[in-house]
Amino acid sequence: MSTEQANPVKKYLPRLIGLIVVVAAAFYGFQSYRYNQKYETTDNAQIEGNTAPVLARVAGYVQQVSVDDYANVSKNQTLVVIDPQEYDVALQQAEADYQQTLADIRTAQADLQTAQANLRNVSQNMRVAQSNASVQASRRDKAQKDLQRDQNLYNEQSLTQKQLEDTRSNADVQGRQYEASQQQIALAQTSEGVAKAGIAKAQAAIQKMQAMLKVKEAAVQNARLRVGYTKLMAPISGKIGRKNVVVGQYVQPGQNLFTIVADSTFWVVANFKETQLEKMRVGQPVDIKLDAYPDLDVKGKVVSLSEATGSKFALLPADNATGNFVKLTQRVPVKIEIEHPEKYKSLLRAGLSTEIAVQVAQ
Repeated sequence: MSTEQANPVKKYLPRLIGLIVVVAAAFYGFQSYRYNQKYETTDNAQIEGNTAPVLARVAGYVQQVSVDDYANVSKNQTLVVIDPQEYDVALQQAEADYQQTLADIRTAQADLQTAQANLRNVSQNMRVAQSNASVQASRRDKAQKDLQRDQNLYNEQSLTQKQLEDTRSNADVQGRQYEASQQQIALAQTSEGVAKAGIAKAQAAIQKMQAMLKVKEAAVQNARLRVGYTKLMAPISGKIGRKNVVVGQYVQPGQNLFTIVADSTFWVVANFKETQLEKMRVGQPVDIKLDAYPDLDVKGKVVSLSEATGSKFALLPADNATGNFVKLTQRVPVKIEIEHPEKYKSLLRAGLSTEIAVQVAQ
């Protein structure tokens, strides 16, 4: 009796299980179809963040390293100090050269003032000499007239020989004095030319030294900058990676000592197939699942789509003109903004893998 009752169970149980499997598969397929109509998904996505390399700007031996691997740093915090001794000496030398040029300019300005004073004195002496020459010219002319008059009187025997000789002697004296005054004028003119040349020379020297002073000032500023470059500050706040510098190491300009990752701003770059972009738009909501935190529910939204596929940014992009063409589905980078990133500040890391689902339909 029990065997006869069990036979129907054994007969219909496989059919029942098969029916349940078919129904479950159909339900799962229907749900997957509905989901795929509403969402576009990809697992080719990573967390991205701003990074800033800390580079040496001057060469030298590292004197101090103030941070450890993966440490948090603040903007403008001193991270590394390069031995500044030689740069301090260069700054002192540049400042000394600047002060020397400044002193030379003051000396040249004093020489210019002296030359200008000499010119004023020479000009005054010339005016005096010209006045004297004018007076002497009048006296010479009068003496010549007196001599002519006395000569006529002597010819008429109205004047003695001695009187004529006295008049002639006075005329000679007045003539020589007039010539002397002319020589004084010529000497004053020469002195004036020398004084003007001295002024021009002093002015040219001042202009040259003023131009040199600008060069010296630039050298001082450059030397001061190089002294400042011996202290490497954090350009942004964040967390450093593995440091590539130790005390005593010799570094070169441009050498990367470590990189700082900003811990305040993160986003996702997801690479979608070109066939998934038809309904994708900026502003659509996004569900983000992190492989590192599968239970963490992170929301975001699409903020931009790349203007080119990822292959166009490759170091050696494919050249289809060679004839070796194989059609491949291209991927387009899509930038996704994380909503309320401050909530996940302690969890998010640049480079973490994520699974992305963009809601393309309501």
